[in-house]
Formats: sequence, C-alpha cells, structure tokens
Amino acid sequence: MQGDIIIVEDHHRQAAEKIVERLIDEIRERDRRTTLTVAGESGSGKSETAQAIAEALQPLGVPSAILQQDDYFVHPPRTNDRTRRANLCWVGPTEVRLDLLDQHLAAAQDGASRITKPLVIYDEDRITEEDLAFGDARVVIAEGTYTSLLERVDRRVFIARNRLDTMEHRQKRAREGFDPFIEEVLEIEHDIISRHRTRADVLITKDYEVGFVRV
Repeated sequence: MQGDIIIVEDHHRQAAEKIVERLIDEIRERDRRTTLTVAGESGSGKSETAQAIAEALQPLGVPSAILQQDDYFVHPPRTNDRTRRANLCWVGPTEVRLDLLDQHLAAAQDGASRITKPLVIYDEDRITEEDLAFGDARVVIAEGTYTSLLERVDRRVFIARNRLDTMEHRQKRAREGFDPFIEEVLEIEHDIISRHRTRADVLITKDYEVGFVRV
C-alpha cells in the first residue's frame, strides 16, 4: 500500500533470523516457491516482521516478494472506515478479498512469473492495480490480519499481541489521533483474530519470543 509506514526494529530482525534459520532448509529443498503468512492484530508488527524475514533471506541467496493484505481490502481505507461506522458488522474477514489473495499465492506456488494485483493509494483513498513480477523470488510472504485463513500456504507465522500490547506500536504508525470507535473495532478484531493462533506453525509472543509449533 502506498503511504504505509514500516519501521523495522531489532526485535523484528531477531525474530526473523530465528524463523529463517529454522525454515531455510525446507525452503531450499522445496521444488517450487514457498509461501508464508504473517498474521496478527493491528499494530502487532506484521509488516515489519514480513520485511525482516525478507531481509534475512536475502543474504542466504533466497530472494522474496511480499504481498500486503492492506492492498486487498474491498474498499480503500477512508471508505472502509465510513462503511464500518455505518455498520459494525462489516468488520471482519469479509472486508478483504482473501479469495483473490489466495489465488495470487497459488499463482506464486505454481510458478507464475507475474500477477496483476490491487494497489491501495492511501492518500487518495482509492484502489488501482499494479503488475508484480515475482522474478527469481523463492519465497512469497503474505502479511495481514486475516492471512492465517489463507489456504495456499506452506507456513503460517502468528504474532500473539493484543490491542493493549500493540498500543505503542500503533501510535508510531498512526495516521489519526485516538478514536474510541477504532478501539471498538480493535476489540471486535481481537475476538476474531485471536482464534487464528491455533493455525500457526510459528508463534511470536507479546515479548517477541519465537516458538515453533509444527515445524
């Protein structure tokens, strides 16, 4: 998404290094691209962890590409906010074109050289399209709140941090001031997203310690 702010810090890099160290052999042995997801609540560090994983893979000779769930929302950000305020039931996975994101992960696994994907222009509150060339990428990472629900995935990373744990980080990336309605949305999202941790292969705690569940 154009206009997003990503601040990669030491704890993201340290977690990424542990994840890559554990997964690198299976990535190299797989005869196709590997797909990973990084999921968790808003402000948990999904974008930063995905970027840190990509950076940790690069010196090992494993190029990667990142797909942001934010580009796959049905509505652009401010329009989506208005839709939520009109009807709180809109909050949840149905806000996102998860089917299209899954199709793009499938294309990556199946060896596609490029995809045409949505691109959110945040400042203009609109969604356009862009061509993304996978090139020599061996790993494709999808990051976003609901990406644990995607099916064409080899390994799922889940960050177990709730809205209180993530408040400082959300403030660093904030585009707007404190809004009680947003906190209400985050509570709803917590109820939904917290259930997805059972799908994780890799679990990152609120203190950013890395645990391996099914790896």
